[in-house]
Amino acid sequence: MNERGPIESWLSDMDGVLVHEGHAIPGAAEFLDALRSSGKPFLVLTNNSIYTRRDLSARLGSLGLRVPAEAIFTSALATAAFLAGQRPEGSAYVIGEAGLTTALHEAGFVLTDLDPDYVVLGETRTYSFSQITRAIRLIEAGARFVATNPDPVGPSMEGSLPATGAVAAMITRATGVAPYFVGKPNPLMMRTALNVVGGHSESTAMVGDRMDTDVVAGVEAGLETILVLSGVTRSDEVERFPYRPSRVLDSIADVVPLVGA
Repeated sequence: MNERGPIESWLSDMDGVLVHEGHAIPGAAEFLDALRSSGKPFLVLTNNSIYTRRDLSARLGSLGLRVPAEAIFTSALATAAFLAGQRPEGSAYVIGEAGLTTALHEAGFVLTDLDPDYVVLGETRTYSFSQITRAIRLIEAGARFVATNPDPVGPSMEGSLPATGAVAAMITRATGVAPYFVGKPNPLMMRTALNVVGGHSESTAMVGDRMDTDVVAGVEAGLETILVLSGVTRSDEVERFPYRPSRVLDSIADVVPLVGA
């Protein structure tokens, strides 16, 4: 690996890094405390588009993790920023929750099912057959297809749930139109997050638990990448990928000493 300079700003995934199955991962609070004490800018990134960042701040706070709303960046916010840049004051038919609809409203989009510019698919716990049917017909009529992230399943206390990528695949199968995915592993989300945090790729680290989203997106964006083994990717799986993280650590607790380095 090439020698890099000190880490001046931090990006961190949420699920599998800071929290797991509704509980804070040991060391997460200390990591956030170290970031605040250092004064280094940071963002918590998530492909979850269900919640607004204020909602996520409150949910993390209930677990003892102090993360201000402005330090949270979701795939919904990345999608809204992307669409606002592509077609200012455009229109969209949205399948998703408050996190996505709020972000699009705040970006100046009109939400409608009447000849929209885009069909935007996000994550929801109540995917509706009628909504999916409407999305298919709008795409067939010419609406552009965008999705917040490609994750096929999401976690729950009971097990896996179908997520955005799985529903997108169904719509693609019906229409022959593949979506543009904005969230991780698209490096667009990383570059947008870098702009938000005011960081530079040469001096920013990305901490994640998945080789196929967090690490590859960080690598493609030119960031230092830190894989923690507290989530999805196991240590014996790392060598299967053609790209490598800068560091592999057991958990976020092992990242704490690096914050002040």
